[in-house]
Amino acid sequence: MKKILLIEPDKTLSIVAHDYLQGRDLDIQIAESAQEAVNLADKNEPELVILEIQLKHHNGIDFIHEFRSYPEWHKIPILIYSMIPKKEFPLDDNTWRQLGVVKYLYKPKVKLGELYNEINEIISETKI
Repeated sequence: MKKILLIEPDKTLSIVAHDYLQGRDLDIQIAESAQEAVNLADKNEPELVILEIQLKHHNGIDFIHEFRSYPEWHKIPILIYSMIPKKEFPLDDNTWRQLGVVKYLYKPKVKLGELYNEINEIISETKI
């Protein structure tokens, strides 16, 4: 079972995503804040991080930089699953890749089944 850290500040969305993904051979841990995510990652060593970039009391880009500051987490892929469209960030695809972001999905246009398919694609590509 693959360990996934889902960072989602919206409790309802996190529960829905958790319930959908947990039943598909994924071990989903939920964090509602950046600090909780760091604590869970430290305890559970996730193999993939799914991040809502719009966090309460924290900037998602800053969180990625903080997450990457831990040597043991340098290679963990990050999938952004956000209510904010990618085009609203002044970052190009190369910068996203340098941050370890392997995919950016816009929630209003992506169903949970598509999210699951993307997770499986990332898992198979990165051999996690």
